Order: sequence, then C-alpha cells, then structure tokens
Amino acid sequence: PGPLPQPETPAPSPPRETWAGKYEFLLSCLGYCVGLGHVWRFPYLCYRNGGGVFLIPYFIMLLVTGLPLFLMELSLGQYGAAGPITVWKCCPLLRGVGVAMLIVSSLVSLYYNVVVAWALYYLGSSFQSPLPWSCRAPRNRDLCQVGVCGNTSGSAGWVSASEVFWNEEVLGVTHSSGLGDPGPVQWALALCLLAAWALIFLLMLKGIRSVGKVRGSAAGAAGGCGAGGAGPSPACPAQVMYFRATFPYLVILILIIRGATLQGSLSGVRFYLSSDWSRLQSAQVWSDAASQIFYSLGIGFGGLLSMASYNKFDNNVIRDTLVIAIGNCCTSLFAGFAIFSVLGHMAWRKQVPVGSVVESGPGLAFVAYPEALSLLPGSPFWSILFFLMLLTLGVDTL
Repeated sequence: PGPLPQPETPAPSPPRETWAGKYEFLLSCLGYCVGLGHVWRFPYLCYRNGGGVFLIPYFIMLLVTGLPLFLMELSLGQYGAAGPITVWKCCPLLRGVGVAMLIVSSLVSLYYNVVVAWALYYLGSSFQSPLPWSCRAPRNRDLCQVGVCGNTSGSAGWVSASEVFWNEEVLGVTHSSGLGDPGPVQWALALCLLAAWALIFLLMLKGIRSVGKVRGSAAGAAGGCGAGGAGPSPACPAQVMYFRATFPYLVILILIIRGATLQGSLSGVRFYLSSDWSRLQSAQVWSDAASQIFYSLGIGFGGLLSMASYNKFDNNVIRDTLVIAIGNCCTSLFAGFAIFSVLGHMAWRKQVPVGSVVESGPGLAFVAYPEALSLLPGSPFWSILFFLMLLTLGVDTL
C-alpha cells in the first residue's frame, strides 16, 4: 500500500495589527468613552436627580458594575484578538452576546446621532456675529430688556435668550407641546441629521484604521511614516489623536473659569455638590446612575472589544481599566462644574432656586453651554470651537 495522505495544513493567518504604542490605546479608549455621555447626558441626569446626591449611586455603580464589566470586555478583546462577533467562538453558546452588542449599538446610534445633528445646527449658527442666542442679537434685545426689569422686581418670569433659541429656533416647540411631541418636520434639523449620518458613513468606510492610531506589525518594526502594511502608517497623525483627546478638556476648562466669574455661580456649584439623602430612596436615581455608567464607559456596545483586540497579548489590561475608568469619571465631574456654574448664574438672574431654573431634560446642555459661550469675549470663536468639540465627541462615541 502507498503512503497515507497527509492532512492539509491551513495557511498561516497574517499577523494582526497592533497599536503603535500603549498611549495610543489609552487615548483611543478615552476618546471612545469620553463623549456625549459626559458633556451632554451626565449633567442633565445629575440635575434631574438632585445634584450632588446623584454622584453617590454613580460611584457605587462604577465599582459594582462598571469596573468588572469594563475589565471583562478589555480582557476578552485583548486575549481573543477578535471583534465582538468572532471573540465568542471560545464559547458558541454565548455567540448571541456579540450579536446583541451590535443591535444595542445600532439602536443607541439612532438617537445619539440626533444629538450630533443638534451640535451641527449650533455649529452652523455659531458663524454669526453676534450669536443668535445672545442678548446682543437684534431679535433678543427686547427679551433681554424684559429680563432686566423682571430681575429688578423679583419676578420669576425671565427667560434666557438661549432657552428661547433652543425651544423656538432649534426644536420649533411653538408648533408642539415639547420634546415629547414630534410636531411638524424641522427641515434644517433634518438636513443636519442627514449630514451627520453621511459623516459617520464616510468615517466608517475605513474601519478602525480611520481612527488613525493602529499600524501593522511590519510598520511597528520599521518605524516611521509610510512604513509597512497595505497603506501608510498612521504614526504620522499621532499629533491629531493627542489633540482630539485633550482639546475637550481645554474648552471645558475655559467655560469653568468663565462660569466661576459669573454672579450666582457659587449657588449652582453648591447645588452640584450638595446631597439630599432622601433622593437615594428613589429607584429612578439608581437606575439612571447604572445606565450612565454603561453609557459613559461604553460597556456592552462592542467598541471596547474591537479596540482591545489590537493590543499586544501581554498588555497590562488591569492598569488600562483603572486609568480609563478613573479618567472617564473625572471627566464627568469636570463637565458638571461648567454646567452648574452657569445654572447658578441663570438662577440668580431668574430669582428662582437652581433646581427649577430650566426644564430638566436632554436639552439642558444646549441651554446652559450656549448661555456660557455667549458671555465670553469673542463668543463666536469659542462657540465654533465648543460645538466642533461636541461634534467630534459625538463622532468618536458613534
């Protein structure tokens, strides 16, 4: 008898791309986690749930659910070197978890992209001087004069120009009863939403390489721009990545400094840091804290798995978890000071408590932030930078 046929050996798979360095992964995860959930969602949840008391369940949920699940996702991605679908081949019974991650990401992106469209609308409006929501705008002069008289007489009827712009110009609530009532189509917002989806589509065409921080192993060995792989090495745009990771902190710091100089800002900060212990008896507070942890850390969406899959096998995943999670929560606290200092000023002008100065809801950030921007010298310039930052955060989140 002849020799037995030898089984065919599968062709070796090409080496998986890795991050250019450990700081690239850390900053990429911070860019992914630090997004709309911090600048937009956290402040209005904190405001709705009584200010500083919301921080207690927030940090408890971080320790109980956030850190363990964050570590699990990074570990699965790093040691499995696969995305959210294929990583579960180690346990086929759990393959549906990866599919569920993609479904959750798709559903969340439907309404997150609406916030990106709002940011686009404000970005386009910021190219006007004076800003259309400032007291210097011709359409708001009578409104602001009424506000001065109302404040002098102790009336609570004063409405800020930023509130009027948000409700009437952006949302068009003159034709509906509020954010929960759809009303007629706002065609300007519809075009902004279309532009937001087109932007996301163009950025997703190149996959994770469009982030500009991953390079192939050949490029890692050769070093320098343009080395290795099927295309140029993204080592060149590293400066862009560092800018995108640090720019939001600079803009928020400027708003905090300006807010601290406003009359009544301390009452807003006091509300932010005070605690009404009776609020802890409400299940809604704990539910909002848990959901905010998932949104702010990006848990359960598959993005952490995908980015961690480009890590080296021996990367210190525990260190990365602690650094990213702590930096993530500090960012939420940081953004809260910018919001609540302005709310304190608005409460002082309106002669009402901070807890009732504006309607608590998703539009809170689009009232308080523009109010602060309109009070800065050279407000159109800072408004363009801020809403460009918000747009970048929204795109990074999606």
